[in-house]
Amino acid sequence: MTSRFDFRISATDGRARTGTISMRRGQIRTPAFMPVGTAATVKAMKPETVRQLGADIILGNTYHLMLRPGDERLARLGGLHDFMRWDRPILTDSGGFQVMSLSELTTTSEDGVAFKSHLDGSRHMLSPERSMEIQRNLGSDIVMAFDECTSWPVEKDVAAASMNRSMRWAGRSREGFDSGMEHASGAALFGIQQGSMWPDLRRESSDALQAVGFDGYAIGGLAVGEGQDRMFEVLDYAPGLLPADKPRYLMGVGKPDDIVGAVMRGVDMFDCVLPTRSGRTGQAFTHDGPINIRNAKFSEDKTPLDSDCGCAVCAEFSRAYLHHLIRSGEILGAMLMTEHNLSFYQQLMSKLRTAIAESRLNAFSSAFIDRYRRH
Repeated sequence: MTSRFDFRISATDGRARTGTISMRRGQIRTPAFMPVGTAATVKAMKPETVRQLGADIILGNTYHLMLRPGDERLARLGGLHDFMRWDRPILTDSGGFQVMSLSELTTTSEDGVAFKSHLDGSRHMLSPERSMEIQRNLGSDIVMAFDECTSWPVEKDVAAASMNRSMRWAGRSREGFDSGMEHASGAALFGIQQGSMWPDLRRESSDALQAVGFDGYAIGGLAVGEGQDRMFEVLDYAPGLLPADKPRYLMGVGKPDDIVGAVMRGVDMFDCVLPTRSGRTGQAFTHDGPINIRNAKFSEDKTPLDSDCGCAVCAEFSRAYLHHLIRSGEILGAMLMTEHNLSFYQQLMSKLRTAIAESRLNAFSSAFIDRYRRH
């Protein structure tokens, strides 16, 4: 019988690691990229296609799903997995970031966050206990502790107060998760390190989280406008503050070169809306950097999006055809562009895992980044 949650590192190369997370719904190969399925769908993709492209796990969004169709309804319908026909692991975020960024009006207190729905203006309260209840109703495999994502720029005293509140909420999240004994017996709970750009705050956060105890640890409060250089400055030390035998998840990141740099700094898990959102709007990620397929120069280009990509889209369709579909607003254009982008990301993760296992990550990363940024 597969254990509830088991993380095994099979190889290291510098600070980078490759390994496997084993859960009851399957294994997750790390470093892993999780496609974002915000509202019980990875937009423009069928679940089986997402799996075929190489995804071992997807992400669902607590905030959006609690509002529509509702977490209680999803529980009555058998949970998120049955609802969307995805039988592999699902990680759900806590909802905190969306509450802060999407709601018309929020009031944050020690209890949690009171907010108005961005859909209909209805009033709700999201607390650590309620977030755990929602994620339990969804049937999440990896549950995220409820936290407050610190914006950037921010003064240090504000970041410290926010971090300390998040650490208190982490303890309440642990208690709320454990209270759902049947769900907790088959799921995992991750804590979220905060502290913005200050090493001492990050260390304090890490110590507080480890005192509570979690199955894995996320690095939060990055990819909020600070830029890649500053993000990497934090990642030069932040992963090392977390337990080496637990997975490390960098939330909301990112672009291909962000991911490569973060893997080299010891990060194991990623999620980002970029490959799907960009695909729907006509941007393709390639080994030679991103391209905007809407540009007129592609209107008679018979070549594939990326000649070194092994996906079905590149094997079958030209840039000219994809240009036509996107410019015409055809649904197929969004589907094919998204499929290519998700495939590109999963191929990148596979290559990173292999490079780590073969102790050649530095050479692979240098070659990838040099080519990706050249154009």
